Amino acid sequence: ALVLVHLWGVGNAVLIFLAGLQGVPQHLYEAAEVDGATWWHKFRHVTLPMTSSIIFFNLVMGIIGTFQVFSIVYIIFTPPATEIGTAGPENAALVYVLYLYRNAFQYFKMGYASAMAWVLLLIILTLTLLVFRSQGRWVYYEAVRR
Repeated sequence: ALVLVHLWGVGNAVLIFLAGLQGVPQHLYEAAEVDGATWWHKFRHVTLPMTSSIIFFNLVMGIIGTFQVFSIVYIIFTPPATEIGTAGPENAALVYVLYLYRNAFQYFKMGYASAMAWVLLLIILTLTLLVFRSQGRWVYYEAVRR
């Protein structure tokens, strides 16, 4: 159920991909076709490089959004639907942010929850910085010449 509800948000990424695909100049495909490129070569050498910045953006937003999953888990697994302290059988749906929320606002461990929030920030920051550092190898920007 959680996966199906979470798939509802995929539409945002799809719209961004669609806008990126519509931004690929048609003359690049025509030039590749004149050169005898197959559909795979057009995809690999035209579409992927021209949409790599869109892929990069969606990757960064996906990483940040994945670590912040909270609302749907909170709605499904809060009283009166379940007893306090559970998130499904054996806490199978206890995501990090829900655990943080419960420590702060149900168990009133504000210091612990604050420390957890800082750890979450550091995890998201580290992963985002790793993706940003790797972008030079796989993201193509037309205006940047190397």
